[in-house]
Amino acid sequence: MKALVKTKPGIGNIELLDVKQPIPKGGEVLIKVKSCGICGTDLKIYDGTFYADTPVILGHEFSGIVEEIGAGVADIKTGDRVTCEQHTNACGKCKFCLTGRRHLCSQKRSPGYLTDGAFAEYICMHESLVHIIPENMSFDEAAVLEPMAISAHALFEKIGIGADINAVILGCGPIALLTLQILKACGTGDVYMTGIDADVEYRFKKALKYGASEVFNVMRVDAVKEIKGCTGGGTELVIDLSGAPSAICQGIDMLCKDGKFCAIGLPRENVQIDWSAAVLKAIQIYFSYSSGYSTWERCISLVAGGDVSLKDFTKDTYSIDDWQLAFNKARDGSAMKVIINLP
Repeated sequence: MKALVKTKPGIGNIELLDVKQPIPKGGEVLIKVKSCGICGTDLKIYDGTFYADTPVILGHEFSGIVEEIGAGVADIKTGDRVTCEQHTNACGKCKFCLTGRRHLCSQKRSPGYLTDGAFAEYICMHESLVHIIPENMSFDEAAVLEPMAISAHALFEKIGIGADINAVILGCGPIALLTLQILKACGTGDVYMTGIDADVEYRFKKALKYGASEVFNVMRVDAVKEIKGCTGGGTELVIDLSGAPSAICQGIDMLCKDGKFCAIGLPRENVQIDWSAAVLKAIQIYFSYSSGYSTWERCISLVAGGDVSLKDFTKDTYSIDDWQLAFNKARDGSAMKVIINLP
């Protein structure tokens, strides 16, 4: 089968190869991959700045059709249209697995860099990770559920988002724009976003379309001053999806007293914040990583019910033969999401 493989560490070293088709083990299903999104992680793996256990098939945001089931599979059948969580090899016995937090299991190995992923014609996944998608959801849309679940996990499981609060989202990338839609679907009040020059022509317009009250270019204005002016001194919630240390510090400054800061983005360097100022404002800090089963089901419901639209995230699609063009498109920032379609 065709598969996009990171063959060895370093910059590049990615090839479209003919590799052996996987065979489902007990409890697993064989999925014919239809769509797989390009994540920022894939670009970092390409650049050699994110670890991958090479050689490994890339890709983790995917959907497809169940083509074969392994021994003991009971709740999934051939022909099911599915997408999957990422928690392969979770032990099922530790305190995290037993309390519904297998994404924190020390044995977990994520597909696409620690185990073989979904930029391939087929992938095997354990049945417990599989979610059936409704007929009114396209495979391309279903491939966007994974990044959406990252945000939803933070909002529903970590923060416990409520209605009628003001919020700021730091960053204007795909997950940030999905976060905006979820917040508006939950009845959140004013939501402000920040971005950079590269976001202005395309993503700022999408943010306003999805209900952002205002979007601020941090390279052109004092975003802290603007947010404080809009919110009467500070916002109740800041969600960081930029991963930029400077933005994180600004976000803490944007909060009102007893405000909540949720960290989702991954900085590439240490963040030095004014700890005393944070204590004096009694802010609440939440760190959120990955996602869980209930979050995925909630995302499927939000999309299937029309509360969140993924149409704009499925406009840029490429065949796996054109993977290099797809990666270039994903890198230039002019697309909401770039998706590779498999034959």
